[in-house]
Amino acid sequence: MDVLEAIKTRRSIRRYKDKPVEDEKIIQCLDAARWAPSAMNSQPWEFIVVKDLDVRRRLAEIHRYGRHMAQSPVVIVVLVRPISRYWHGDAAVATQNLMLAAHSLGLGTCWMGVIDTEFEEPIRKLLAVPEDLRVLCTVSLGYPDESPSRGRVPLEEKVHWEKYGVKRKLGL
Repeated sequence: MDVLEAIKTRRSIRRYKDKPVEDEKIIQCLDAARWAPSAMNSQPWEFIVVKDLDVRRRLAEIHRYGRHMAQSPVVIVVLVRPISRYWHGDAAVATQNLMLAAHSLGLGTCWMGVIDTEFEEPIRKLLAVPEDLRVLCTVSLGYPDESPSRGRVPLEEKVHWEKYGVKRKLGL
């Protein structure tokens, strides 16, 4: 699968098959995240891989929008060290790399925001996250047991040329 196909066909998956994910595929996803660009090559991200069912259930109890984490065979918790002005974006780009890599390997993912929510502190305590790191998000990971499809707003509605409000027909 080429990168444009992966971008256009990746969807958030909330139902997973009862099938373990191979460590090799998890590592490939994490390695893709590691190669994301970051401000001044700061690479402020770290990851916690959670496979333990009891911990995944607890994460699902904490995060009301992430109930499916109890069912997904893996949850990856994305941590970020706020060391530059762009740390939020740096970790988000790494997370997108991880999700696109997973999709290319036949896996499904769903991103659940954590930072600056009521979920962050309980997740931090559950996973013993040090104080100098923030919990950006959790990502459920597994073999999809659904095929959701959602369209996108036409590109012409989102693109402005030279200044805001100047539109033109795009030949896509």
